[in-house]
Amino acid sequence: LRTSERLGFNEIVRVARAGVEIGVRKLRLTGGEPLLRPRLAELVGELSLIDGVEDIALTTNGVLLAQHASELKANGLCRVTVSLDSLDPEVFARMSGGFGGLEDVLEGIEAAIEAGLGPVKINAVVRRRANDYTVLPLLEHFRGSPVIVRLIEYMDVGNRNAWRREDVVPSAELLARVAARWAVTPLPGRYHGEVAKRYRYDDGAGEIGFISSVSAPFCGDCTRARLSSEGVFYTCLFATTGTDLRGALRGGASDEELASMLRTAWGGRE
Repeated sequence: LRTSERLGFNEIVRVARAGVEIGVRKLRLTGGEPLLRPRLAELVGELSLIDGVEDIALTTNGVLLAQHASELKANGLCRVTVSLDSLDPEVFARMSGGFGGLEDVLEGIEAAIEAGLGPVKINAVVRRRANDYTVLPLLEHFRGSPVIVRLIEYMDVGNRNAWRREDVVPSAELLARVAARWAVTPLPGRYHGEVAKRYRYDDGAGEIGFISSVSAPFCGDCTRARLSSEGVFYTCLFATTGTDLRGALRGGASDEELASMLRTAWGGRE
């Protein structure tokens, strides 16, 4: 996208403010890789000033996190989630597309912990024969630390990842592998629409989560919407069409009109 095609910070803030008007309480910055966006901490600061926002989080590949963690925290970021599929260098390089090094990501995680961006969560997408055999070493590494690893079933995201059902490792199978190594106990959900099923290690070494979007879809409880970088409002991660807000923003729509557009789109979900 050309710069002019992407929403500016002021436009993102306007949409966020309109969302808060109709009930949004949590904001998450994702990508692509959000830390590639210049002056991202300034956007965090502007979002943190919206009355009614209770939580601002960031999902990142972690490569640039060490450089920005302190500034992000100072500007109001609450939490960070790092995408990390394996601690095996070869597997990491293959699954991350070769962007950045494993040591950079681990350094970023430590920087986030030191900055107080906790609890730090790690999202690991598990794919059979690709990285499923590295799951237990990943969990072992972060046991006893202020990091929560979440194991995510490999999802079909359209035509970009050559998805096959036989590559999915169901959460039930992963839980059995984990439980054979460490005793775990399920934890109650913390809020309506929580996507991860949580478990704690019985020895007190922390918790892990399972996101079972293939074997146990949670669409019925979904409370999430997505605003794309070019200003399209989607009510589902897998939607191919959405509501164009960029045109309204640049066509002079008022804050009340933006909130009405969001309310109509959200209320029209199937």
